Amino acid sequence: MSIVKEFKEFALRGNVIDLAVGVIIGAAFGKIVTGLVDEIIMPPIGLLVGKVDFTNLYVPLDAKVPSGLALVEAKKLGPVIAYGSFLNSLIQFLIVAAVVFFLVKTVNRLQPKVEPAPAAPPEPTAEEKLLVEIRDLLKSGR
Repeated sequence: MSIVKEFKEFALRGNVIDLAVGVIIGAAFGKIVTGLVDEIIMPPIGLLVGKVDFTNLYVPLDAKVPSGLALVEAKKLGPVIAYGSFLNSLIQFLIVAAVVFFLVKTVNRLQPKVEPAPAAPPEPTAEEKLLVEIRDLLKSGR
């Protein structure tokens, strides 16, 4: 079997196409969540905690980087730990995780429950086999 034919069979399987659709939708959903967190959730939180812009929160790692600059400007002057961006990413992750959790929970609830196949009866013991033989002999009149 040629490599091209194998790849074609692999690529046209339902699972691969489903995965591709999921990745595309997931990327679009990620952009929506990023916008939601950056533009709708974090500004009111920043206002509540003292008019803080979380995207510009950082810890300078070099003495030549002063505090209070915009993150972009601070990064030009030296290394910084941008914990505000990390907080935004953490909130984005929590939102995505919650949505995926509820989505999976809903899908699982909508799927019909599959009853397990009944277990085969256990093999009769040697004593039970002997009793069956005795019963059959008595029935046959011997």
